[in-house]
Amino acid sequence: MPVLEVVNLKKYFPVHKGVFLRPKGFIYAVDDISFIVKQGETLGLVGESGCGKTTLGRCITGLYDKTDGHVKFCGEDIFSFNSKQLKEFRLKAQVIFQDPYESLDARQTIKEILKEKYIIHKKESKINIDEEIATLLEKVGLQRTDMSKFPHEFSGGQRQRIGIARAISLNPELIVCDEPVSALDVSVQSKILNLLLKLQEEMKLTYVFISHDLAVVKHISDRIAVMYLGKIVEIADADSIYNKHLHPYTEALLSAIPLPDPKIKKRRIILKGELPSIQNPPKGCRFHTRCRHTMAVCKEEEPGLLLNNREKEHYVACHLQELK
Repeated sequence: MPVLEVVNLKKYFPVHKGVFLRPKGFIYAVDDISFIVKQGETLGLVGESGCGKTTLGRCITGLYDKTDGHVKFCGEDIFSFNSKQLKEFRLKAQVIFQDPYESLDARQTIKEILKEKYIIHKKESKINIDEEIATLLEKVGLQRTDMSKFPHEFSGGQRQRIGIARAISLNPELIVCDEPVSALDVSVQSKILNLLLKLQEEMKLTYVFISHDLAVVKHISDRIAVMYLGKIVEIADADSIYNKHLHPYTEALLSAIPLPDPKIKKRRIILKGELPSIQNPPKGCRFHTRCRHTMAVCKEEEPGLLLNNREKEHYVACHLQELK
C-alpha cells in the first residue's frame, strides 16, 4: 500500500467581484490530479511559478480543503477524518516551508519553537524536553547552545535546519518539502539537500519535494511529476525524465538548466507567448498556446495522462505521443 495516494484531486478558488462580492469564476489551481508515493520514496514536483505546486502540497497535508477527489494516507482519505483523527494525521505528515524566516516565530527562542509541538500533542511530560531538543538540533547540524537563541541570530541555511528539525521532531512518515532550498545560496542548497537525504535514510521518510528547479529535483528525487497550469503533464522516474522525456514542456524546462562550463553550447527552447490565465485555461491541451508541435487536435481535445512505457511507469499527457 502506498503511503500517499492522490485520486482525481481538484482545488478551485472562487473569484469574487462587484459590490456584493459575488462569485464570477474560479482559479483552477489543482485540476484532476492523480499519483501515488511509495514508502521511502521521493516524488519531485516541478513546474513554473503559479502552476499549482504549493496548493497541491497544502491539500496533501490537509492545510487546504479539497473541491473534489481524494487524498489517501496509508489507505485512508484524510478529508473524511474527524478532529481527533486529523490531529493524529498531523503527527505523521509534516511540511517544510519555503521561507525559513517567515515560518519561525521571531518572538520565540528555538527551544520554545521546537517545544510547542510536543505540548500540542501532549508528549512533553513523557520525555526530557531539553535533552530531546538538544538531540534534535544536533541531528540537523546545529549545537545544543542554539536552543536559547532567536531566529534572527541564524543564517538562512541555519534557519532552514531549524524548520527541518521541527518537521522531524515527532517522527513523521511523510514530509512535504515546499521549495525548501529556493531562498538559499547554491553552496548552502547542496548541504540542505544532503541533510534531507541523510534523514530520509535514517528515519525511513517519504518526501514530496516541490521545486521549480529541475537541477535540484534531480539530485534528490526517485520520480518526478511535471505540472503545468494545474495539471500533471508527465510523470516518470528521474532518469527517464532527464534522458527520455516525452512532453514538449518538460523538454523546454530541461533546456533552461544552466551548464557550469561556458564552452559547452546548449540548444535553448524558448517558449513563445505568455503563460495563460489559470482562471481561464485554454481549451484542449493547456500547453498548446506555447507548444511548437501544436496540432489541430491539441486545440480541441484535452489529452489524458496515459502510460507510455510500462517498464519505467512513464506517463505523459500529449497527443503527439499518442500518434507514435
